[in-house]
Amino acid sequence: MTSAMSHVRRVYAHPLLRGTIIPALLLLCSPPFTVLTIVTCQAFGGDLLAALAALFKSPASLWAVFPSPSWWAVGVLGGYAAAQYALLKLLPGRKFVAQLTPMGNRPTYVLNGVAAYVINLAVVFSAGYTGLLQPGVVYDRYGEILATVNIIACILVVVLYVKCRMAPQNTDSAVTGNLVWDLYWGTELHPEFAGVSLKQYVNCRLGMMAWADVVLCFSFAQAERHGGLSNGMAVSTAIQLLYIYKFFVWEAGYFNSIDITHDKFGFLICWGCLCWVPSVYTLPSMYMASRPMDLSVVAAASVLALGVASVAANYDADGQRQRVRATNGKTTVWGKPPVLVHAKYTTGDGKQHNNLLLASGWWGRARHVNYLSELMLALAWSLPGGFEHVTPYVYVVFLTVLLVDRAERDDLRCRAKYGAYWTDYCARVPYSIVPYVY
Repeated sequence: MTSAMSHVRRVYAHPLLRGTIIPALLLLCSPPFTVLTIVTCQAFGGDLLAALAALFKSPASLWAVFPSPSWWAVGVLGGYAAAQYALLKLLPGRKFVAQLTPMGNRPTYVLNGVAAYVINLAVVFSAGYTGLLQPGVVYDRYGEILATVNIIACILVVVLYVKCRMAPQNTDSAVTGNLVWDLYWGTELHPEFAGVSLKQYVNCRLGMMAWADVVLCFSFAQAERHGGLSNGMAVSTAIQLLYIYKFFVWEAGYFNSIDITHDKFGFLICWGCLCWVPSVYTLPSMYMASRPMDLSVVAAASVLALGVASVAANYDADGQRQRVRATNGKTTVWGKPPVLVHAKYTTGDGKQHNNLLLASGWWGRARHVNYLSELMLALAWSLPGGFEHVTPYVYVVFLTVLLVDRAERDDLRCRAKYGAYWTDYCARVPYSIVPYVY
């Protein structure tokens, strides 16, 4: 790591900057940016730089084309939320007990995501194919939806903050006294409502499910407007739907990820899953809905192969770690006994626990090697958008920043949690994300 990068890291980690200034900017700027994504595609020909230039040169003219929230969107969102809640509550699924929280609590979840995903996509695809659903309307009025869900999500963030002050969920709930940070980061680790975990419901059944539904609707919209589906859009959509399917297959593993086990449920997670995911994550498809891109057979096959290979690597890496922990290390990784660090840690209730840190297979290459496959995936479903504008690659840039930051935060958290055991693990696996590079 260069001295310049180390300096940037130290500045970024400054408590005032990281704890108040940056969160305040994100609280203020992120909601309008999500609506700007659809404005970019519908009013500026997909040119994000032109839309940003209009923001500074003529804010009034840009505001004139900004969509407004609507009661129609409230109805659509309410019906969608009710449908996803019903799928979560009514479909059968085994109970999954997640790892201990920092204060010794152990949340439980219902694993029925694959069934919910298949039913959900079957309904949306059938309705779009038969004409019962008009996906073009979803695209045309998507700005209204984004504007409306932003208001709802921001209200929910405030409600969660007030709820924690008045009736905290459990011992993992805490208010810091910094209002900006508490709203941005959240105050409760595992809030529940109406018999479901809000993290599972919002993150998985609203955010991830909406991602799949939106890209499918955008594909239908392109076909309606241009007389067919371009192979670029088909490849991009296929890779995204495959990745989201993998997510639900791996849903139990997600409940042991940093998003669930460490990040609290505030603006970052709650608003992010309700607003950022359905806008920025779907931006390549949003862009291509009105700009069909046909690739050569070789290019389409290459992009599809990159996407499928990245999904396979991502799934295999997650599977290695889950299998090692499920068998207490009594398994093989790439045909050999796993290399393990037997780490001990103490939770907030004073009890000591053990954990296995895998240092072979994919996880012997980098401590966060799964992030590399996710970046390759994002690139794969963005490439069909071409190179005329930067818009299709906004998600790739965002994900790179997000994952580098998350890797840094996770390393700090694990160093504090495991102490010398983490030092030993880092000595065995010195690279963070990209083997032999970073």
